[in-house]
Amino acid sequence: MTTTFTEETRERAREIIARYPADRSRSALLPLLHLVQAEEGYVSPAGVTFCAEVLGLNKAQVGAVATFYTMYKRKPTGDFLVSVCTNTMCNVLGGQEVYDTLVEHLGVGHDETTADGTITLEHAECLAACDYGPVMTVNYDFFDRVDPSTAVGVVDELRAGGRPMPTRGARLCTLKEMAVQLAGFADERDGAVADGGPGEPTLRGLRLAQEHNVSVPGFDPNTPIRSKAEADKAAAEAKAKAEAAKPAPAEASAAPVKGGDGASAPTGVAEPAKPEAATGSTAPDVKAPDGKSPQVRTAETRQPDAGTAVPDAPGTKVPVDGTGTAPEAGDARSAEAAGTAANPPAGDGKPAGDDAGAQERNLTEAKAGTDADGAESADASETGAQK
Repeated sequence: MTTTFTEETRERAREIIARYPADRSRSALLPLLHLVQAEEGYVSPAGVTFCAEVLGLNKAQVGAVATFYTMYKRKPTGDFLVSVCTNTMCNVLGGQEVYDTLVEHLGVGHDETTADGTITLEHAECLAACDYGPVMTVNYDFFDRVDPSTAVGVVDELRAGGRPMPTRGARLCTLKEMAVQLAGFADERDGAVADGGPGEPTLRGLRLAQEHNVSVPGFDPNTPIRSKAEADKAAAEAKAKAEAAKPAPAEASAAPVKGGDGASAPTGVAEPAKPEAATGSTAPDVKAPDGKSPQVRTAETRQPDAGTAVPDAPGTKVPVDGTGTAPEAGDARSAEAAGTAANPPAGDGKPAGDDAGAQERNLTEAKAGTDADGAESADASETGAQK
C-alpha cells in the first residue's frame, strides 16, 4: 500500500527545506523524517521515498539515516511510546523490575505494541536522568522515581484515554504530535506548555549558588544576544587593539662588544648567544620519524640497529649478543623481514600461523623429549607450550 502524503505535509516539507542554504538542503533530512513519522506514526518505505524525492537523494542514503537513530520507528508504533531505563543506575534502583512488571501487565515485550494500538513498550539503555532513577518516559516526557505500581497506574490511565501529568515537562501528547514538534513546529494544543517544571535535583546547583553567592563575574541575564555582524565587528576591534598593545621588537644593540683580547669587536655585531644549560643527556635532537609506519617504528624501538641507535637515548637499548658486542647495522630489519615472511597474512579459513605443519612439529619435538628421558621433561613441556 502506497501512502499519499497530504498537501499540508508537503507544504511543511518545503518550509523545512527553506530553513537551510540551497546547497545544504540535505541537512533537512532529520526534521523531514520526523515529519513523515508525524503523519504515519513511523518511517515507512513510502516515507523514505518521499524524503528522497524532495531532497534529491537516493533511498539508500535516506534509509541509512533512518535506521541509525532510534527515535525513527521502522514499523507502526502506538500512540504512546513507553520507555523504561534498564541501565546501571536505574537498574540498581529497580528499573528492571519496573520493566518486567510492565511486560507481564501489558502482554508485550521490547519494541512491541499492545493489541489496541495504544502503547509501545521498550527498554532504554539510558534516559539521562540518573538523579531521578528509576525513570520512565512516555513519548520522551519524564516520570521520575517510578516503581512497579506507579508504572502500571500510568499505562492503565493511558489505555483508558487519560493523559497523566509527567513529573517534569509539558502535558503529554501522542507520538505523532510529538513528531510534529521534533520536526520544528510549535505545539498548537491549548495550554500545551503551560504546566510542568524542573525537579528539585535539577535546581539543586542553582540553589547552592544562590545560598553561597556564587555567580559568573559580570554576568547579566538581560544582555542582548548580538548579531553575527556585531560579533564579527567586536572581534575585529579586539584583535586590532591587541595588535596595537604589542611591544615593538627590540633592535640589535649597536654597542661595541669587546673580544677576548680586550679589543673592541666590529660595530653592529651582536653578542653571541649564551649556551643553554646542559640537560644531562648526550642524545642528539632527532626529528621524529613521522614518515614511518607504526609497526616499523615499534620494531626499531624494541631492537634498534647498532649503527643508528643512541646508547643513552630514553627508551632505547642497544642489544648485544653472547660475546658482548652489538649486532651489525641492519640486523633488526633483517629479523623483521624474516619474521614477516614466516607469518603470512591470515586467510578466510584460519588465523595466521594455524597450520598443520607447526602442529606436527610441536608434537614431534614433545614426543622426542619424552622418549629421550623416559618421561616428559619439564623443559620439553615448556618448549612445546611456548611453541
